[in-house]
Amino acid sequence: MLLVTRAERLLSRRLREVLDAHGRTTDEWRVLSILADGAGHSMTEISELAFLPPGTLTKLVDQLVDENLVYRRIDPMDRRRIRAFLTARGRTTHARVTGDIRAAWDLLPIGYEESGRLADLLRLLVGALEHD
Repeated sequence: MLLVTRAERLLSRRLREVLDAHGRTTDEWRVLSILADGAGHSMTEISELAFLPPGTLTKLVDQLVDENLVYRRIDPMDRRRIRAFLTARGRTTHARVTGDIRAAWDLLPIGYEESGRLADLLRLLVGALEHD
């Protein structure tokens, strides 16, 4: 358990270094990454996926809207719902930041194949813990 915690903290530190260079926070990057699929997501979905309380997420999305990185639209299937999407500027920002994060990851002594296996193992662990 200590090893997982140590790896998470060290990776978070590296991530913050890259994000700081772009003037972004970890929470902002998580939200941009969730929206990068282009499908549009409800605030509830984003809150769950980004591990953010609804009030915190609302303030964060308001800020991203003010920066023209995100926009909101009424869900045509359920007009009571609002879906969030990346703007063109948001897509460009996400691509730029993600490229730098991948470049930082490439400097680590773990190759693509190993990182894929690690991701598979972590998904298995998370799935088991979530359904426990």
